[in-house]
Amino acid sequence: MALEALSLSFSSQALFSRKTFHGRSLRSCCFSRTSLSINICNRIERWYNPNSNKTFVHPKIIRRWVESDSPPPHSNDKFTVVSYNALSEKNASKHGGLYSNVASQFVNWDYRKKLICEELIGLDSDIICLQEVDRYNDLLATMEKEGYVGNYKRRTGDATDGCAMFWKPNVFKLLEGESIEFKEFELRDNIAQLSVFEMCNADTSRILVGNIHVLFNQNRGDMKLGQIRLLLSRAHALSEKWGNIPMVLAGDFNITPQSAVYKFLSSSELNITLHDRKDLSGQKSRHPAQFTGGKIKPGILKDSDFEYCWTDEEIENATGDSSKTVLENPLELRSSYATVKGTARDSLGEPAATSYHSMFLGTVDYLWYSNDLVPTRVLDTPSIDILLKTRGLPNKHLGSDHLALGSEFSFTQCNKEDTNGSTTTAASTAATEIVE
Repeated sequence: MALEALSLSFSSQALFSRKTFHGRSLRSCCFSRTSLSINICNRIERWYNPNSNKTFVHPKIIRRWVESDSPPPHSNDKFTVVSYNALSEKNASKHGGLYSNVASQFVNWDYRKKLICEELIGLDSDIICLQEVDRYNDLLATMEKEGYVGNYKRRTGDATDGCAMFWKPNVFKLLEGESIEFKEFELRDNIAQLSVFEMCNADTSRILVGNIHVLFNQNRGDMKLGQIRLLLSRAHALSEKWGNIPMVLAGDFNITPQSAVYKFLSSSELNITLHDRKDLSGQKSRHPAQFTGGKIKPGILKDSDFEYCWTDEEIENATGDSSKTVLENPLELRSSYATVKGTARDSLGEPAATSYHSMFLGTVDYLWYSNDLVPTRVLDTPSIDILLKTRGLPNKHLGSDHLALGSEFSFTQCNKEDTNGSTTTAASTAATEIVE
């Protein structure tokens, strides 16, 4: 076992807000607002997998913030939002086949809870949106000690997990909150949260924040569209109620950037008859076996794998009206990661991947924003090559099979002009590293 020690002196707030993030570098007791000096040890840890008779090196992924080259013309109040699918305890144990390359100790909730809390504390975000949470009280106890308050909405039916939202009460005041139970619309047991916040130091700066975990089932594109349609509709109505305030919609949308549903979110409408209901999410094309050296192997999927058929019931699920086949998006939304360029992005500017287990390697998590906001920086994501070296998540250093996404936003009245312009760029320095 190799050991490499690094001595660093820094301000913890500056480290995580502007420079680097290292999930396991600091214990929660170290997060003071004063400067401190600590030793960080990077170890090459090996574990024995009885299924493969091989030892495995656990790489440590270091993530950094990348900033926009084109800041907003007016430096108004800024705030940060983090979105993170925390992988519920029940789902981790129920779907053990997804983590066949992961040692059981790293799937254990008590182990992962520490990693997740340390990561959230280190990111020091003003608002945190979590999905797939079934041990909310565990997280709440830790986050309250760090000065956060929160709320939680459990999924309906037999599910034990739900969505949780935390925020700093010294930064934001909650004005109104509501939730969506999609079961009321016969769209499964998923839920969503909507909250209206006002900045404590600027009573005219208000935002709406949405948090959603869309249905996973990759064959039910009609359900996915229906859930997202309702989220957009309710968010639009609540925004109008408070004076057309800007919004950030965070979550695990269970769609890839190349999918028809993504195009619907980033554009004004979608004609569902032009797309296969069973492949609306794009998830089928992101199996890890399709990647070699970070590239997709051709010829894995065939058109014959899909059935192109829409029933009246499926059309009604998707659009809300069995006679309506064109779905309209009432909002002008952009993805913060597609706006601020990083080091490991796809052709649309989205992260190469935000989730990795034995059956999936790709991007399904997003931070969408509306007019009158502009992202000023994002927490960069690792490349496919780097993720492949982990052989799957969670692992020794990361507490979920998803990566946390983070973005800083600024209020601006010039955002309408900027949305039609060129894509914002970021610093050219390397923003993701791997330590072995």
